[in-house]
Amino acid sequence: MIKVEEALTIIEANSAKMPKQQIAVSKALGYVLAEKVISPIHMPPFRQSAMDGYAFIHSIKHQYDIVSTSQAGDHLNLKLNTNEAVRIFTGAFVPDDADTVVMQEHVIANKNSILIAAMPAKNANIREKGEQIAKDDIVFEAGTLITPAAIGFLASLGITEIKVHKKPKVAILVTGNELVKPGEKLKKGKIYESNSVMLQAALETIGIKKTKVYSVKDNLKATKKALKSILKKYDIVLISGGISVGDYDFVKEALLQNDVKELFYKINQKPGKPMFFGSKDETLVFALPGNPASSLTNFYIYVAPAIKSRIGFLEIHKTKVIRKLNSDLKNNTGKTLFLKAKYNETHVEVLNSQSSAMLNTFAVANSLLIVPEGIEEYKKGQLVTLLPID
Repeated sequence: MIKVEEALTIIEANSAKMPKQQIAVSKALGYVLAEKVISPIHMPPFRQSAMDGYAFIHSIKHQYDIVSTSQAGDHLNLKLNTNEAVRIFTGAFVPDDADTVVMQEHVIANKNSILIAAMPAKNANIREKGEQIAKDDIVFEAGTLITPAAIGFLASLGITEIKVHKKPKVAILVTGNELVKPGEKLKKGKIYESNSVMLQAALETIGIKKTKVYSVKDNLKATKKALKSILKKYDIVLISGGISVGDYDFVKEALLQNDVKELFYKINQKPGKPMFFGSKDETLVFALPGNPASSLTNFYIYVAPAIKSRIGFLEIHKTKVIRKLNSDLKNNTGKTLFLKAKYNETHVEVLNSQSSAMLNTFAVANSLLIVPEGIEEYKKGQLVTLLPID
């Protein structure tokens, strides 16, 4: 049995980035850049008006003759005199001689001339060429997550394709003779299977939208056969249940018989101690406890960072928050505790129903309160560390 910190180190060391792929910018939402992107143009590519108004050469004068109009999409090539102005609209080309744009609300205008009632500062209301970014500057570094705004910015630069890391193909294998699907009749001795949909939802929060769920009964032959097929097809395999030491827990043996290399088994923590982590070629295997709260806890602590590392994130761990504890807390287990909790701007409350089999508290928690092994007690008002959860 290893410490939490050791488990995290081993997982990070074995979570190599996925291969690169070229992808259309329009399809890149949620991917992470594998290479930096260089701007092919200045943005804006020309001097633009930031307002609807009038472009002119700044001086002490207040009255100007209107000599032309510049709409968005026009390229107005004219010589502007000091007593002349151009009617101009937002985003339109600013004539080379003009150095200022006055808002239309600040002028008194007729058909042929304007009187500036509130003179703007020189260079006001003009977006200079390359103001957002200059040609050949870095748009985004490798490791940048592609968001809707990033897609818009890349498109505005005329970029149609980028290189990203592929997203891993993920399978979920659910074990247990006692499980039935939600919607089916619940017979005595049976329970509804919830871990697969829970893990699928958790995977979606980190950008993995397509997963395949398999199920197998609690026997070695069937588990071994299912894993043999799954390990060939997927980059990451999550297994729910069957990893403890009961008479009907066959997952670890089936993994080893499929030549999965054991990197660690069992972590000194509560909940979630009986977890297996291993690899076969480039495939990572996480055998998670069957108890729902344990399974989800270990997903947040271990699985999510591993997947984010494979996708190409530079920062794979969520930023922890510090809050004051609103009650005394004891840890007599000698283990690291991950307690479902709810925090606000100043304090954190440890929630009731911390059982590894219960999700009711998890459903309203917004964090896991971390009590490191070796810490036996926190007093009310002490600062504690929290891992925010989605």
